[in-house]
Amino acid sequence: MNTIKYQKIVIAGGTGYLGTVLARPFRFTCRRLVILTREAHADTDNIRFVQWDGKSPGDWCRELYDADAIINLCGKEVDCRYTAENRARLHASRLLPTRALAQAVADCSVPPRVWLNASSATIYRHADDGAQQEDNGAIGTGFSVELCCDWEEAFFRTETAATRKIALRTSFVLGRGDGAFKKLRALVTAGLGGRQGSGRQMVSWIHEQDFAWAVEWLIANPHAEGAFNVTAPNPVRNAEMMRTIRNACGIPLGIAAPAWLLRWAARIIGTEPELMLKSRWVLPQKLTSGGFRFYYETLEHAVQDLVATRV
Repeated sequence: MNTIKYQKIVIAGGTGYLGTVLARPFRFTCRRLVILTREAHADTDNIRFVQWDGKSPGDWCRELYDADAIINLCGKEVDCRYTAENRARLHASRLLPTRALAQAVADCSVPPRVWLNASSATIYRHADDGAQQEDNGAIGTGFSVELCCDWEEAFFRTETAATRKIALRTSFVLGRGDGAFKKLRALVTAGLGGRQGSGRQMVSWIHEQDFAWAVEWLIANPHAEGAFNVTAPNPVRNAEMMRTIRNACGIPLGIAAPAWLLRWAARIIGTEPELMLKSRWVLPQKLTSGGFRFYYETLEHAVQDLVATRV
């Protein structure tokens, strides 16, 4: 990814963790990268920041004109208690920007060629008996699943004949910045890196560089459309994940956290135990069958890269 491929790409919610992951490679492959953000930022190099409120039409709509792609990553973090107030905020932070973009795309005289919208691999059921793929995965139940379903329904509801649509059903993205790996590594270094719950729940994951490359592949592939599982091809059980991180950090042991303790602790720290205990066994069937090649296929390879010191 070292030559100009695109004239303009627009990222909504591009100042968050995943937005910065995408901005790094797109700085070199895109002539103009536009970030839609609620707060003012100074432009830098070929990145321009455009303010919007995430719910209403405005001057930002013109940025979609003749864009190679619009990528919507807007959405409040789910790492919170599912109170009535937080549920409303989680819904609004996803549905309002998606609906605003749908209207902007529909009204655009030369709309973006492809629209990628964030979703989540948690849309599938708790699965400890088999992998969930796009063609046969079973949708789960509960608030987090309903949130994903409402999100995708808002995304796919409007027909956009001139714009391909792709829902990114993304698993845990492991990277050096914010995100899941930073928290898991902190647990390990604090001596709390044992299994969580039974340790048998499956964890689907993807290295941040593979996430960026998968998004680029989806933009470039004219046949890519619909929902895609954006996750590495080799999920692992929770106990193996924690052991792999411990080994990479040179910490042989970690205190385990039984399910009852996690449920109690989740209430104290203001999160939901589902984030740690749900078994997410998801495979990227459409990516692999389409010819996408993962660089970080195994968790050990990914974790070793993330803990290594780069010059």
